[in-house]
Amino acid sequence: MYRSARGLLVVTLLWITACSSKPGTSEREQGADLKPQSAHGGTTAAGTPAPGGLKFTAPAGWIEETPASSMRKAQYRLPRVEGDSEDAELAVFFFKGEGGSVQANIERWIGQFTKPDGSPATDAAKTTHREIHGIPVTIVDVSGTYMAASGAMLSEVKSKPGFRMLAAVAETSAGPWFFKLTGPAATIARWEPAFGQFLDSIEP
Repeated sequence: MYRSARGLLVVTLLWITACSSKPGTSEREQGADLKPQSAHGGTTAAGTPAPGGLKFTAPAGWIEETPASSMRKAQYRLPRVEGDSEDAELAVFFFKGEGGSVQANIERWIGQFTKPDGSPATDAAKTTHREIHGIPVTIVDVSGTYMAASGAMLSEVKSKPGFRMLAAVAETSAGPWFFKLTGPAATIARWEPAFGQFLDSIEP
């Protein structure tokens, strides 16, 4: 009788232990069932929230890449059209309330371009303003020879004639978000409507 009761107690304890823990997992692993939020915005059909409270959706055909630096919150490659030498790239930046004023960034972006004769592209740039889901957005469109910074600490500059940039600043309550699309002019023209759709998807 004593052995029977003792055996029943052991079986009961083993059953309770098995039910209280997933097989092959530690307590830390059991607490990780919820998937962490992606650091990238706009990777799902419904839009993925990004750090800073903004979400956006990448259009079909855009290829999401691992950001090239910690300053980038998302990065996409837009395939080139026939005849262009390289793909276009869209980079998304957010600096938690920092990053400079809207006007300072626009002037800096335009300053990265020159006309074919080497003169500044300032008077050829076009700036427009919109409000998207309650967020003020400033958009700049500039073409010419692009002086692209690259290398360690962005210390190398490559001259890229026949380039175009579509860039935008979204002024959210958490700080400005920066969207910078650059590439060969024909490829940018191919993806210009998609860039508009991308901006339309921005919302808090």
